[in-house]
Amino acid sequence: MDLTATTTIRKPASEVYAFWRDLANLPTFMAHLEQVRATGDRTSHWVAAAPFGKDVEWDAEITDEAPGQKIAWRSTGNAEVPNAGTIRFVPAPDGVSTEVYVVLVYDIPGGAVGKAVAKYFGEEPHQQLDDDLRRLKQVLETGEVVRSDGAPWGKRARKEFPQRPAQPLSDAELEKGADA
Repeated sequence: MDLTATTTIRKPASEVYAFWRDLANLPTFMAHLEQVRATGDRTSHWVAAAPFGKDVEWDAEITDEAPGQKIAWRSTGNAEVPNAGTIRFVPAPDGVSTEVYVVLVYDIPGGAVGKAVAKYFGEEPHQQLDDDLRRLKQVLETGEVVRSDGAPWGKRARKEFPQRPAQPLSDAELEKGADA
């Protein structure tokens, strides 16, 4: 699967690049990442949440880098989800902002069936990448990911309060609401 996404962040390219290059920062805005740990100057170990409460892990290496401009990477070894990608940091015409371009290529476990199952459970990869870049923009521009009252706990909510289809209130819940 090939994914592309773009955003503009009101910070200089050097600052956006530095934030991304510190791989431990990635789980702060990438919803499915649990941990990224540097294992060397150009190598790292990744842990991500997968559908059905599973985690997937892999090692990766930076294959090409131009400080302040570009980082390219690929998974190594027998990655459960083989992947590769490139992120570019381009100064925007306003002279203040950075245009961020991401290209991500990976193999979804289970092929077409795995993709259909993931989509059924709300894990549409294109939307995930767009959402991750939106959160990156929020973190860099405001210092935090803005959360709604409906999901104030972020990643914790996914584990402790899994989403479920809407259901009518029980009689007890209706009575409790009437007493309030």
